[in-house]
Amino acid sequence: MKESELIGKVHSAVYHQCRHRGYAAPADVLVDIGVPPRQKYEDWRFGKVQYLEAVCTCNLKKLSFIMKQIRSYAKKTILKPSFCYYKR
Repeated sequence: MKESELIGKVHSAVYHQCRHRGYAAPADVLVDIGVPPRQKYEDWRFGKVQYLEAVCTCNLKKLSFIMKQIRSYAKKTILKPSFCYYKR
């Protein structure tokens, strides 16, 4: 996937999550754009996989790029950061 396509998908996912739920969580954005398949994400949430990067279908460079895009969208739209805790 080209970077411009990925930027569009990330920004769209963050926008839709903010409109629908009022906030956007990075793990949910990753699932929305299809980086970890939904079932593998659930495996991570329930402790069957030690860390989320293990179930992602892209490399760490692309994951880092996605996180930077989430930050840039949040900064551009003046979203407030908050702590997000993922529990089983």
